[in-house]
Amino acid sequence: MQSKLAMEVRKAQRSRCRLNGKVRHLNQEAEGRILNVSRTGIAIELKGRLHASTGSNVLIQTDDIGLIEGTVRWSRSGYLGVQIKQNSNTLAQMSAYFRNYHKEVRPVLSR
Repeated sequence: MQSKLAMEVRKAQRSRCRLNGKVRHLNQEAEGRILNVSRTGIAIELKGRLHASTGSNVLIQTDDIGLIEGTVRWSRSGYLGVQIKQNSNTLAQMSAYFRNYHKEVRPVLSR
């Protein structure tokens, strides 16, 4: 018997990065660091408090990518997973980021 789980799977490959920026939700703002990015989503480590629950609309501002609109998909212990809104502006910004600025961050192995 084969189990069929109704799970939504990731469609775009993630790339590790370290980009500082700000996350805004309603009248709140928190500093954060983008840990990984794809053309459809971003994972962010928050440095401050931000009360944004699943389904909340957020704005993410970084120097390298610019201003990105998204929706919170998950929130856990100071981390957010944001699905990027797929409009022409965002798609152009993400394409430009991957073409011109992105550098893959690799974990450092200690000896």
